[in-house]
Amino acid sequence: MSETTPAVRAEGLVKTFGEQRAVDDVDLEVQRGQVFGVLGPNGAGKTTMLKMLATLLPIDGGRGEIFGHDVRREPHVVRQLLGVTGQYASVDENLTATENLLLFARLQGVPKPTARTTAATLLEQFDLTEAASKPISAFSGGMRRRLDLAASLITRPPLIFLDEPTTGLDPRTRGQMWDTIRDLVTNGCTVLLTTQYLDEADQLADRIAVIDRGVKVAEGTSDELKSSVGRSTLTLGLVEHDQVAAAAQIAARMIGEQPTLSPESRRLSVPLQRSEQAVDVLVTLREQGIAIDSVNVQKPSLDEVFMALTGHDTHDDDERTPDPSSSSDLEAVR
Repeated sequence: MSETTPAVRAEGLVKTFGEQRAVDDVDLEVQRGQVFGVLGPNGAGKTTMLKMLATLLPIDGGRGEIFGHDVRREPHVVRQLLGVTGQYASVDENLTATENLLLFARLQGVPKPTARTTAATLLEQFDLTEAASKPISAFSGGMRRRLDLAASLITRPPLIFLDEPTTGLDPRTRGQMWDTIRDLVTNGCTVLLTTQYLDEADQLADRIAVIDRGVKVAEGTSDELKSSVGRSTLTLGLVEHDQVAAAAQIAARMIGEQPTLSPESRRLSVPLQRSEQAVDVLVTLREQGIAIDSVNVQKPSLDEVFMALTGHDTHDDDERTPDPSSSSDLEAVR
């Protein structure tokens, strides 16, 4: 296996359920050592795609590779290279945190002494040592998610699939989960992450694929996606009300487009063809004696990107028919 071989390569992936085309000719390439985000609403086909790549659903069309190993022809090899965490915790409510990790370890063939050491190490890594002997029924949602992720790392796989790992978590616990994901990559893992949260993709992913109704509609870095559908805006706060109109005229001459004015709040919003035009506008305004109180250059948000690409936001499809493949089955790869 060459070090340059992508962690994940999918070409023309297709999955159908009756007349529904849940995944429609999707291509992906995930390089090693990165977080690759798959962004889309509920029912977009994200989980179905993961399940095909994890050998849990047959591939109806196209092909997938994990570190160069064909998913259809080498499923046993592929499963040894993967750790998977689904949308819902798969831990046993009647067991303690330690007992759950020992169970998963023994099921994966880890010798008993090694299993105990591994369980203790993972509980410490995920800040669960104090809760090691507590039953899962006493855990918060965030603790369950952390334990679930710990179980995926028992054999230290080089690739982790995370299917909406922060669904239902409070903001503080989401932040902790984000830190954990960053630590995984720092320690050598590659992460393929599905999410319907735009801020999560923006914060975590080195590259993002946008999927809607089973189709990949765009891919790139967060900045590339933002640049592809909109321009940056220079927002200026002026010191004097009576200078807003003059500043707007100057900016319009330089940019070739009329800024948006708000004289009452002494604000001016200038659409930029290129981000570096902001400096030219600021220098010219200063030379003309126009005093500026505040400056902000803002790129389009990922919300605006998704809306431009699909015609709706990530929550508009929440009432659609759920993914035909149950996300809980993802746990069977362990």
